[in-house]
Amino acid sequence: MTQLVNYLHQVRHHLHRFPELSGQEVATTAYLREQLANHDITVLDLPLATGLVAEIRGDRPGPLVVVRGDIDALPIEEQTDLAFRSQTPGVMHACGHDFHASAVLGAAILLQQQCDQLAGSVRILFQPAEETGQGAPAVLASGALDKASVIFGLHNDPGLPVGVVGCKAGALTAGVDRFAIRITGTGSHAARPHEGNDPIVIAGQLITALQTLIARNLPSEQNAVVSVTQIHSGTTWNVIPAEAWLEGTVRTFNAESRALLERRLRQLLSGLAVSFNAELSLDWQPGPPSVSNDARWAAFALEQASASGLEARTVAASPIGEDFAFYQQRIPGAFVMVGSGGPWPLHHPEFRVDDNALFPAARYLARLAFTAGKTLAAEAGVTA
Repeated sequence: MTQLVNYLHQVRHHLHRFPELSGQEVATTAYLREQLANHDITVLDLPLATGLVAEIRGDRPGPLVVVRGDIDALPIEEQTDLAFRSQTPGVMHACGHDFHASAVLGAAILLQQQCDQLAGSVRILFQPAEETGQGAPAVLASGALDKASVIFGLHNDPGLPVGVVGCKAGALTAGVDRFAIRITGTGSHAARPHEGNDPIVIAGQLITALQTLIARNLPSEQNAVVSVTQIHSGTTWNVIPAEAWLEGTVRTFNAESRALLERRLRQLLSGLAVSFNAELSLDWQPGPPSVSNDARWAAFALEQASASGLEARTVAASPIGEDFAFYQQRIPGAFVMVGSGGPWPLHHPEFRVDDNALFPAARYLARLAFTAGKTLAAEAGVTA
């Protein structure tokens, strides 16, 4: 296995060195296609601009199992001292998708080596554009997963030590929504504010009121987040501007909370518009829903982690977003967190993954897919 371990490290280092943004993963796709071809693994012909789906066909009848890894990078300037640091200015694998792609490639190779024992087929999904939430819908539209019985995905977690796999039934990540609010008042001289309608004052009231959306609308046991991340207004020191613009995100863990907070935000804006005699417009951009793991497959994922010699932990839900949730709306399955050792968090310019986590993750994913296929085949009474 030493040769495969070293090979997977080389693959990840190459992907890390040449990152590509969401929807632009052309070279990444070509490189992964070449690696699969070198191991005699079939790549499906699908209408995907970037990303690809490989298939390992077992010699025994059985279900279709899917294992997903993502491949896109982030618009972040890398600040590590790694020998294989990003060679693309302003672009970096700061979320570990190079690790994910390499791990599922390793799983594909291991499954190909035992295809004579494999029940059914396993499709290995190298998904583009996870960071924009557009990749999973594109893959679903391609029809590649139409007959899938179960799907598994992974994300590295720098908060977990190497050798740990975390999972839980139900909500694991948050539903992600983005909002942009434009406030239109009336500009005036800064010395004569009574002649205008100050949008900055309205923005201040709005930002404060936004914090009550959760505290005064959701039960204390329901987690959610509302964050304002940008605010822009004005161009100079002695003029009250006519407009202010702010942007932020809402994170929720169930559909009811998600709908409630959007509705209450719209009501809040309407009330402020009347109170201040101003115009407040909302651009609400829904993103992926919450990743919600099937209870059976979450337990199965933890069982297989223990069987693989890894430490299995039940983890808490995280407010990060993941478009893997779109798959779970159609296909039962589980999303797992794989310890990557830290110390830097996801999306940090100094983020890095411990290479020692890579091969164990690949071996675990291969076992997960292999055993899921075998289990479903036995339940269906399918025999060779």
